[in-house]
Amino acid sequence: MIYGNRDVGINHIRTRNNHTCYGMGIGIMVLDDAYPGFPGDVRNASAFPYPVQYEIAEGVDNHTLVWEPDKTPCREPILRAAARLERMGCRAIAAECGYFAYFQRDVARHVAVPVFMSSLLQVPFIQQVIGPEKVVGIVCAQKRFLTDAHLENVGIDLNSRFIVAGAQDQYGCPEFDNLWDHEKRPEVPEIYYDRAETDMIRICTDFCNAHPRIAALMLECTGMQPFARAVQRATDLPVFSWGTLLDYAFSVAVHRDYYGHV
Repeated sequence: MIYGNRDVGINHIRTRNNHTCYGMGIGIMVLDDAYPGFPGDVRNASAFPYPVQYEIAEGVDNHTLVWEPDKTPCREPILRAAARLERMGCRAIAAECGYFAYFQRDVARHVAVPVFMSSLLQVPFIQQVIGPEKVVGIVCAQKRFLTDAHLENVGIDLNSRFIVAGAQDQYGCPEFDNLWDHEKRPEVPEIYYDRAETDMIRICTDFCNAHPRIAALMLECTGMQPFARAVQRATDLPVFSWGTLLDYAFSVAVHRDYYGHV
């Protein structure tokens, strides 16, 4: 994309929907929470091959979005963040945490651009491509916080073919605790790549061995995406993540042209 030729199809431009910026890609709302992410993590902009624009959902941190049973206080800040991204000119809106699934319908109703609030949106699609006897293995951060409402709001049939595993609360993942567990993380959140990768490989292989009908893995959490390739090498399964969703989202919002020969 860098130093690509000018699109000669763009000859005349005019203001679109009162947008202030142009050439935008995906607008990503992030938690109002200070912790780092490796390249591949949704909150690390360096690995995306297309433009992204961040907006903080002010007052919505990991605790209020994930841990608190009452999600009501999160709704208005999330809608405001979505509106700001749309107003700036983003062609699609996404979020950084799979638990934003709770607000998929609210945000899609609130803005006029495509909305991809959770990697879990891919689950119904995955179920259609793996065959009727197979199941989707969903690996989330903490299973205890992934409610029926989260799943239903992204179109997942609760009686359909999926199994959920909690990386932190079922299998143990101390490195992720150091980022996202507000009861365990240090004052300055930190993480080691090699340790987290080892944990993710262990978690996913144990999960698949316990459930032989799993034919694809869905990594719910934004921080799991940097390890998707390693997980795939270890399990030899299709792996879906935030990365696969955002790549798809951008291709839908800004369809590429085709150059070649016949």
